[in-house]
Amino acid sequence: MSTAQPSKNLMKTYWHMLVRSPAWPWIQKSVVLVAFSLVVNHIAARDNFLDGASYRFPLEGFLFTIVFCFVVGIIADINFKSYKKKYFSKKVEASSIFRFLASTMGYVSIFYIPVNIIVELAIGGQVNFYFVFIGLVITLLICTIFVSILYAKDLYNLYKISIKDAEITIDSGAKTTKVSYENILCFYTENKIVYTIKKDGSTIITDFTLNDLEEAINDQLFFRANRKIIINKDAVGEVEKIENGKLVVRLKKVIENDKISEINISRYKRKSFLEWFQ
Repeated sequence: MSTAQPSKNLMKTYWHMLVRSPAWPWIQKSVVLVAFSLVVNHIAARDNFLDGASYRFPLEGFLFTIVFCFVVGIIADINFKSYKKKYFSKKVEASSIFRFLASTMGYVSIFYIPVNIIVELAIGGQVNFYFVFIGLVITLLICTIFVSILYAKDLYNLYKISIKDAEITIDSGAKTTKVSYENILCFYTENKIVYTIKKDGSTIITDFTLNDLEEAINDQLFFRANRKIIINKDAVGEVEKIENGKLVVRLKKVIENDKISEINISRYKRKSFLEWFQ
């Protein structure tokens, strides 16, 4: 009996255990860190090019980059957790990602400038603020690329959750129902009662107000059309331009309620609606 197959199965078992372990995300980030440090240090100076006759492995630069990137990683991780709690858990969009990167680079700058000056003074050199500035700009550019690579997968997963897999818990008297975003066509209010219309046409009475829902749900999928309704992109069947810069939005036929089958969008909300819809 061949031992190749059992050995292969054992390796697969160990691999699956490793992938599912809590340490796996840190292993992935460590691989990114090492690979990033190797690339940066090999393109930083001509002597470090692999095809150069005077090539030598940039050990000092490699170790320094590892330590520096480790510190940057800690700063980015703390900031990412803060943004995840405040912003990314609800929605992931370009503006919030930009703010995350910009604030992270701000914290890196606060760390970089005094450390750079202290190191320069410690080795007996003179502080030249022009070179400090140039070094900071280059460092921030490299760190932006590094942090973007480091958190690209996390941000993509959060984006998928916020768009596809997110759900809302709807309280209706003594009954509680969980409904995924993709199964909701709209929320509307009538006689001070807020209703949820699902994709199958069924309706759920909720204990929310529309203001509560507007704060809670993902505004990449939902739009507050007016005081009476919040619509999902999937509910929109047709958009027509009418007089005075207004729009008429006709919802899909699965919504049989005549009072909300056509929605007027004011000229003040026209631009934001079209940007959201397109």
